[in-house]
Amino acid sequence: MSVRRALALAACGLAGGSVLLSAVVVGKQPARGGGDSEPRPGGSAVPSAAPPGLLLLPPTASCPPTAGWIERPAGTGSYWDSNWDRREPLALINLKKKNEETGEEELASRLDHCKAKATRHIFLIRHSQYNLDGRADKDRTLTPLGREQAELTGHRLASLGLKFDQIIHSSMTRATETTEIISKHLPGVKKISTDLLREGAPIEPDPPVSHWKPEAVYYEDGARIEAAFRNFIHRADAKQEEDSYEIFVCHANVIRYIVCRALQFPPEGWLRLSLNNGSITHLVIRPNGRVALRTLGDTGFMPPDKITRT
Repeated sequence: MSVRRALALAACGLAGGSVLLSAVVVGKQPARGGGDSEPRPGGSAVPSAAPPGLLLLPPTASCPPTAGWIERPAGTGSYWDSNWDRREPLALINLKKKNEETGEEELASRLDHCKAKATRHIFLIRHSQYNLDGRADKDRTLTPLGREQAELTGHRLASLGLKFDQIIHSSMTRATETTEIISKHLPGVKKISTDLLREGAPIEPDPPVSHWKPEAVYYEDGARIEAAFRNFIHRADAKQEEDSYEIFVCHANVIRYIVCRALQFPPEGWLRLSLNNGSITHLVIRPNGRVALRTLGDTGFMPPDKITRT
């Protein structure tokens, strides 16, 4: 693989697939002859107006293929897809049914009716430390330290003084037990169990790793975890009037994948993130669809000797 090809692939990984022209810092480039472009095979040209020390990569480099269930935004000049959750007002109405008599006035009214008004605060909690020697899920219960971690996480969430709407948790034993302990600190908050948030292998990581072999192949878990993302991570419904605060207790792989997808980072990079047991990750989804990451894997509320990552 040539250096130019390698740099082009690296640029694709950073931009998520829609690279038109990328600049990579390299050594000082020799001066070229006159003209505004450098001829290339096939008759196309690469602009040569880059600052000294920059190598312009051509737009012809193709990015490695990604999983079939991941949708990449069309080439609009920007990677951010404002309709990433398919809840943009224009995507929620049928323009063909627009009343021609009232025209734009009616359209504006219908668009306003579909607009989200509230902000969603999503707290993603990784389960606490559990018994790694358990052969079946029912045997993988929390360790004594794991139970302490869950108590600390529950106390931290309660100390925020927020009115939590619900706790949605993975149906796996370690997540269910973590939820039960946390919920003691949040009395009255309803709990919902779901199989969608169970641990799994979301998508083949890039760069690949050899030290981790998932129990299931990626196409088995990946579609389910992607379904969890689409089902739970989106802007507020137009009927929601007040900001909401929701807790999701699940697993490291699921949380890391969700964070990458929500921020529209290449999801293949999920394995580069690291999360402690009982950690808190805080995502904010604004009414206009913008997403912000307030905290990632926070365990600053735990004493150092209580922090683990297993």
